[in-house]
Amino acid sequence: MTAQSVTVRVPAKVNVQLAVAGPRPDGFHNLANVFLAVSLYDRVTATPADELRVTCSGPDADQVPLDTSNLAARAALALAERYGRDARVHLHIDKDIPVAGGMAGGSADGAGALLACDALWGTGASRDELLGICAELGSDVPFGLLGGVALGLGRGERLTPLEAGGTFHWVFGLADGGLSTPAVYAECDRLRAEAGTDPGPEQPSASAVLLDALRVGDAGALAGAVANDLQEAAVSLRPSLAETLSAGSAAGALAAMVSGSGPTTAFLAKSAEEAERVAAALRASGTCRAVRVACGPVPGATVVG
Repeated sequence: MTAQSVTVRVPAKVNVQLAVAGPRPDGFHNLANVFLAVSLYDRVTATPADELRVTCSGPDADQVPLDTSNLAARAALALAERYGRDARVHLHIDKDIPVAGGMAGGSADGAGALLACDALWGTGASRDELLGICAELGSDVPFGLLGGVALGLGRGERLTPLEAGGTFHWVFGLADGGLSTPAVYAECDRLRAEAGTDPGPEQPSASAVLLDALRVGDAGALAGAVANDLQEAAVSLRPSLAETLSAGSAAGALAAMVSGSGPTTAFLAKSAEEAERVAAALRASGTCRAVRVACGPVPGATVVG
């Protein structure tokens, strides 16, 4: 008997380390990307339909593509092709992860749609099969399925789960508009070429200090080790981000950084109470359009209905 609908909840991510190599011959960059899933969620509901259709509701829903460029639609098509069936499904995305904000909301939707369609259609795909399809869809998609904390190598799609010894508290400052991920990488390459600091295409490594801070749950040690090689490029393209970062630091955040390729800014706080204080100060600063508080790590894509 086929399910009437399946709803999957899938989290946003913050990159606590994003080490970026120089461009490879294929144009991609090798990364050492330490993902941490946080408690901002999209929900993807899959319902049988006469044809593939995508709808979206929630903040900034008007910025979400509803055609087959949407990773949710591409996930349904990929799974359907793998199992020799038609992708006749309505995918509704209830959006709460910032759009084009460097928190992998689109990638999360791809992972959520894949799990929802797998459950709806009863395909019985293994976890490894689903992760393989995720990797074909995009570098950040496998982590949406996995969640928790993980190290991504290659383009970020080769994931190794990591141990985390506690809960970390975050504040996110949302900027007006988005930033193009390819544009941020191109700006990173340009700035490095200009400065003569291109590190070459070899695979970077994760910071041992950062991995140890995650393992023992030490927010202070983590704050001293977080790093994002794309931050300079994001600030170069969006100089106003520097004011947001300064405002969060002045409010007492342990660390202030651009999340992924931006333009969302991420602030690590030492407790839930401190996170609320940093959030209040950021709202009062007028340097960002909205502020969200979250914690992590949290599980990846999960069937909730």
